[in-house]
Amino acid sequence: MLGRSYHIKTFGCQMNKYDSERIAGLLEDAGLRAVDAPDDADVIVFLTCCVREGADERLYGQVASLKRLKTAGKTPLIAVGGCIGQRDGEDLQKRIPHIDVVFGTHNLNELVSLLQRAAASKTPQVSRWEDSSAADFERLAPELREHPFHAWLPISVGCNNFCSYCIVPYVRGREVSRPLDEIVEAARELVADGVREITLLGQNVNSYGRDRYGEPRFAEALEAVAACGVSRLGFATSHPKDLSDATIAVMAATPAVLRYLHLPVQHGNDEVLAAMRRVYTRAQYLERVGALRAAIPDITLSTDIIVGFPGETEAQFEDTLDLVRQVGFDQAFTFIYSPREGTRAAALPDQIPHELALERFERLAALVQTSATERNAALQGSTQSVLFEGPSKRDPALMTGRTRGYKLVHVPVPAGADQSALRGKELLVRITGTQAFYLQGTLE
Repeated sequence: MLGRSYHIKTFGCQMNKYDSERIAGLLEDAGLRAVDAPDDADVIVFLTCCVREGADERLYGQVASLKRLKTAGKTPLIAVGGCIGQRDGEDLQKRIPHIDVVFGTHNLNELVSLLQRAAASKTPQVSRWEDSSAADFERLAPELREHPFHAWLPISVGCNNFCSYCIVPYVRGREVSRPLDEIVEAARELVADGVREITLLGQNVNSYGRDRYGEPRFAEALEAVAACGVSRLGFATSHPKDLSDATIAVMAATPAVLRYLHLPVQHGNDEVLAAMRRVYTRAQYLERVGALRAAIPDITLSTDIIVGFPGETEAQFEDTLDLVRQVGFDQAFTFIYSPREGTRAAALPDQIPHELALERFERLAALVQTSATERNAALQGSTQSVLFEGPSKRDPALMTGRTRGYKLVHVPVPAGADQSALRGKELLVRITGTQAFYLQGTLE
């Protein structure tokens, strides 16, 4: 009924990447197989993000363009899920009538039945969750992992922080933690299935367990999963206010835990941080960075930074530049603020003109590139343990992998070597060249 092939397009965060693997598992169980191009697919699924305006625009543009397939006589079923599906629901289908299915962030398990009903009835189907507190981890869909050696492992869903600029709590719901024994059992099963690297997932992993146990138990969860025998263990995403000394201690003492942390700062000025409702100060953030580097001197740090938040002055923006200089980030994901309807910040006065925000964005991006270049240059000549993922997108003659500091490395494939045999292997690589956002090396 659904045809023979599917194509998934994913926007946004790691949670959406994991959800895409779950959807792939559901569609494979229904007898479909993946294809590389939407034009060749009988089912086309979009997993969406609405955190920033650009993601909205890309989604609407790409879905709208698929009308050409149906007007050309093809009959693919088009489904849109994720955060935009949850937020817009029926309005999304009305805006783009050739969408067949809209589903919310906690409705993935319904997708196949929604597609079947849409195909049988020739009418659109829409399903969104009403109560995220009913999140049922036991009913997680079987995922088809992008890499057999890597797995996402959700430990919580939703978020309780309600940062003034962020739509996530409204489309992902309030925070719900997965039972610790269930997480450990899932980790054991993944390791038994040959997974070498696990990434623990949550909108704020550091607060894991507060809703279930009365206090955060993330450090305990991190230690317990590491004890399952996984070779490499990471997590995302962290909130600075909940990054505890106990978690830092486990990171430092546990060889399996990656020497990498994504710790979003968002801004370098206390007044702006307060307006963002980030619930920490610049000094507190810098103290956490100091504690991390004291415990793990070689840690890789990345962050998120917003430019052009309502009311941001030049002096406040300079505070952000100064913080970036002080920390010396290895990477920073920088964004121009975009108002999200329904959030507190959308109603704030003194919205920054786009031209000014863009000028500040470019100055910040240049500084981040300088910082990243300097941090990577320090690794020249070092030996790094690299988990290989597959051929490089820019040059198929190169293999790419990640260090334990999660830095991207390009390595020439030795003459006569089988690329597929290197995938999923962790090998020593000598760093022979460095750029701002990747390293070059040779196998030792």
